[in-house]
Amino acid sequence: MPFLIDSQILNGLLLDKTTKTHIIWATDDYKELGPAYGAECPITVDLITGEYAEVILPRIAKRKQNQISRTKAKAEVSTPAWICNRQNNDLDSAWFGIPEVFNHVTGKTWTATLGEVIFPEKKKRGWRDYVDAKRMEIACGEAPYLVSRYDMETGREIQVPERIGLLDRKLRIVGEHTDQKEDWLRWAFRALESVYGFEWQGDSLLIARENILYSFAEHMRYKFQEDPSLPELKHAANIIAWNIWQMDGLTFTVPSGTIRRHDETDAHTEEKDSKEKNVFCKIRDWRSKQTLVYGSLMKENI
Repeated sequence: MPFLIDSQILNGLLLDKTTKTHIIWATDDYKELGPAYGAECPITVDLITGEYAEVILPRIAKRKQNQISRTKAKAEVSTPAWICNRQNNDLDSAWFGIPEVFNHVTGKTWTATLGEVIFPEKKKRGWRDYVDAKRMEIACGEAPYLVSRYDMETGREIQVPERIGLLDRKLRIVGEHTDQKEDWLRWAFRALESVYGFEWQGDSLLIARENILYSFAEHMRYKFQEDPSLPELKHAANIIAWNIWQMDGLTFTVPSGTIRRHDETDAHTEEKDSKEKNVFCKIRDWRSKQTLVYGSLMKENI
């Protein structure tokens, strides 16, 4: 990894842009660590750093029994990189009109294509159209379809030139068409703005956000042999916090469906005036500079 995520950036990655608080655990897997680790509790920096730095681990590093229980309870599965690659290739084949644009597949392996990717004439803005094309991974888990830093099945690290994620492909294109760091950053940020994903469980969501931030940084290091600055990382983290959000995919609300609000005027009595408010998730359309309710977009397309 080219850098360690400091507390400022980590706090940014933990934000929920809909509730304006922190994402929540949304799982009881950690409740044995104390009351602050309950399913409806927020994930804060202090709960996952210092002596608790290894509380949240990628699925491949979790105990086998824990993997099985999460598969049964939340339908959490581990999608091998070769499957992600084939499905992403199918998507790109439809966009470009030709197969194997980014890599050549042999069984469960692949080899990156050589030279610059050639864009069809019918795409008026060429590579810019591809970078801006919106992509979304539903129930994204650790976001293996968006970024492929490692194979979720084996844990094998995948080097930057061989990565197959949808964002990885966009960043490859950005690297092929920009020479100055300022231009690269401009289009790399636009690439980040074009990929979306949602996830229920807070630990997987945080890993997805971290994977995307690390991928952004690793592609920059591969291109320019330097890491992003702190302001650049903060800007990227803000985009990621908007675009990779926590949601119940059936109701389009935050995982609990509501935010409970209580009258706290008397701390020595039972909570009064308990109210519940449905909270529908919001996302950002960066090109129109609008904040939108995700559920309303779904209804418009039904």
